[in-house]
Amino acid sequence: MAGIVADHLHLRFAPAKFSAPRKVSTSLLWTSLFALFLLAGLALRLWLATRQIRHVAQHRNAVPQDFAGRIPLAAHQRAADYTVAKTRFGIFEMAWSAAAVLGWTLLGGLDLLNNALLNQLGGGMWQQLALLGCFALISGAIELPLSYYQTFVIEQRFGFNQMTRGMWLSDLLKSTLVGTAIGLPLAALILWLMGAAGSMWWLWAWCVWMGFNLVLMVVYPLFIAPLFNQFKPLDDESLAARVTALMKRCGFAAKGLFVMDGSRRSAHANAYFTGFGAGKRVVFYDTLLKQLSPEEVEAVLAHELGHFKHRHITRRIVGMFVMSLAGFALLGWLATKGWFYAGLGVVPNFSMPGVEGSAPNDALALLLFMLAAPIFSVFLSPLFAQVSRRHEFEADAFAVAQTQGGDLASALLKLHEDNASTLTPDPVYVKFYYSHPPATERLARIPYSASTSAA
Repeated sequence: MAGIVADHLHLRFAPAKFSAPRKVSTSLLWTSLFALFLLAGLALRLWLATRQIRHVAQHRNAVPQDFAGRIPLAAHQRAADYTVAKTRFGIFEMAWSAAAVLGWTLLGGLDLLNNALLNQLGGGMWQQLALLGCFALISGAIELPLSYYQTFVIEQRFGFNQMTRGMWLSDLLKSTLVGTAIGLPLAALILWLMGAAGSMWWLWAWCVWMGFNLVLMVVYPLFIAPLFNQFKPLDDESLAARVTALMKRCGFAAKGLFVMDGSRRSAHANAYFTGFGAGKRVVFYDTLLKQLSPEEVEAVLAHELGHFKHRHITRRIVGMFVMSLAGFALLGWLATKGWFYAGLGVVPNFSMPGVEGSAPNDALALLLFMLAAPIFSVFLSPLFAQVSRRHEFEADAFAVAQTQGGDLASALLKLHEDNASTLTPDPVYVKFYYSHPPATERLARIPYSASTSAA
């Protein structure tokens, strides 16, 4: 079978100076490398998850000494149970996702879907868009049971879920329609560039991708987010005055202060900035305003302002620009290599300009890259997590300089308790996954009164 695939690839992709045996060895090497990283990543994440479960369970029956008297034992145990339940479910998700990736690649799922659509539609733009669309729908259907279980079993068990099944289905339908309305034109443009812009298509495609992301930062809060939640102006005049004064002190301008009805879906609390440039707006979850005092809300907002003051958001955007440019450049190179397709279980289409009956491989290249890239990038997670945790410490320090450390500490304790965040995560698990430092590390750097309480 490998010999047949290699000969097929040699006829379609390889220059005459290359021999079929070399193509066989290259594709097999790529297959082996892919499988090795897939299994190694799965094993690493399984090891980390079991460490997290064991560490949290071992510390379940005692509140850490630094939090004694401020966090009730019942709340600490609830957080431990919630963390263990999510982590155990995460192990199942890992296996489920790995099986899906194998099914799409080495077991031939993507190749089968591609050939079926070729037989029905022939080669061309419509076939490629159909391939992307069918892949997205099937992948979504595969992940649907996991989303349902997460919402209506785990979140429901611990009292966080507020959604009805009707609302869940409505959100699913709306997100599918919005994704289709936005994604298909974008995909069509990128596919057209891949076929028409020559060997440097990836640079033009990167420009389109980054432009799309920048536009989305403006469009999302104005037109997309309101499809799922209601946003009302903050009507607490005292709090609005406090928040406005804080933003003025920090040199931050916002389009408005809004309250989002997050309680319709979840009991979790949050606050965030959204938008871009002069269109930035501050959004508070209604659950956050119910749980925190005005002073604590101001401290949380000061933390978020710290990210802007230290240009963390700008750095992340620039980082996204650089990484996506490298990704598109790598895809531009891989898309021309027959072994890239064959090594991932796909026989590429016959693609020659001006030849009747040939079909492009652009959609195949996009999908294979989307499937393969996370397998290798998972090992970079500790680096990204470390940078993010450092940014959180800097934002905390800024908040303490602008408000009272006791208010920030009290707010963090309340949010950890109300969101059932464990106070005793495994240290290795933290370094690999946590984008925010554990509460113990954050509060150790925040000056606050010993009488500060989460109550």
